[in-house]
Amino acid sequence: EGQFVESGGGLVQAGGSLRLSCAVSGFTDDDYGLGCFRQAPGKEPEGVACIRSSDGSTYYATSVAGRFTITRDNAKNTVYLQMDSLLPEDTAVYYCTSQLITDWILGPASRTDFLAWGQGTQVTVSS
Repeated sequence: EGQFVESGGGLVQAGGSLRLSCAVSGFTDDDYGLGCFRQAPGKEPEGVACIRSSDGSTYYATSVAGRFTITRDNAKNTVYLQMDSLLPEDTAVYYCTSQLITDWILGPASRTDFLAWGQGTQVTVSS
């Protein structure tokens, strides 16, 4: 399932950028997707992006495609989510998470769709 420690959230104006970092540990050799879901107040979670452990393929929700980029540094056991052209609707708590790549949910989801997640980091985009 894995353990995660997120960092890099904050307050930014619309159109700005932030980079989230996820320190990852405790994975097996199964074919996992590592990535993020987010949850805004009063809303359901949303799977945002993931990167496949076996080959580095990346996948994005339609709401962030073209604006967010997910990468990994295997030597540092860290996944990064670069968020550009941020919009007020991107405001949420972002959680690093994992799931078998075949079961990853991009878009509306529930927490039970994911195996484990970190403590979360707040991202606030002002208009």
